Amino acid sequence: MALGAVALTAACSTTAPQSQAPPPQIPKITPQTSASRAAAMVDRPTLPDDCDLVVDADAMNAVLGQQLPGEPRIIIGVKEPGIGRTGKIDCYYGIPPKQELTAAKIVIGLSTYTDELTARTRVSESVEGERQNGAKITEVDVGKQKGTLIEGKDEQLVIGSLGKSTFVVRSWNNFVPQQNLTKILTTLAQQAMTPPV
Repeated sequence: MALGAVALTAACSTTAPQSQAPPPQIPKITPQTSASRAAAMVDRPTLPDDCDLVVDADAMNAVLGQQLPGEPRIIIGVKEPGIGRTGKIDCYYGIPPKQELTAAKIVIGLSTYTDELTARTRVSESVEGERQNGAKITEVDVGKQKGTLIEGKDEQLVIGSLGKSTFVVRSWNNFVPQQNLTKILTTLAQQAMTPPV
């Protein structure tokens, strides 16, 4: 009986008048937004040799909301086997023309170590040293990682580690206003640990 009903339905459908089929639907392909494909922070075992690969000047100015003078300057550090450090770079931003590195407004440093424990230990030792010097210590979010905000008299910084890498973002002489300190320093730290795509 069911088989007959199927045959009958098929017969009816072939004798029904044919209407024009609607045009096929073309799926819309929308490009992903930058937010949905934002790169993630990663361990940076191979350190960049250019500050543009850490945080470029345009990104720095955008985060700060102002134009910094000069071009970023880089100092490539040496390996220090005694403390397990395998590489180090520091990028200095906002140095006015004809002035020294000490005139920088923001400094971003990346270092690599022999293993994750050594990297974490170096961060912990730095935080403890700052605490003993009277700095205010606060845990903060850096992307999906944890970092430490250190507020001292002459500098404020965010420091942390990810895998074998460590990062530090320094603001000298209260250059970043207190109300924006955490947001700006953690944003720069996140960008420094996010290689360009």
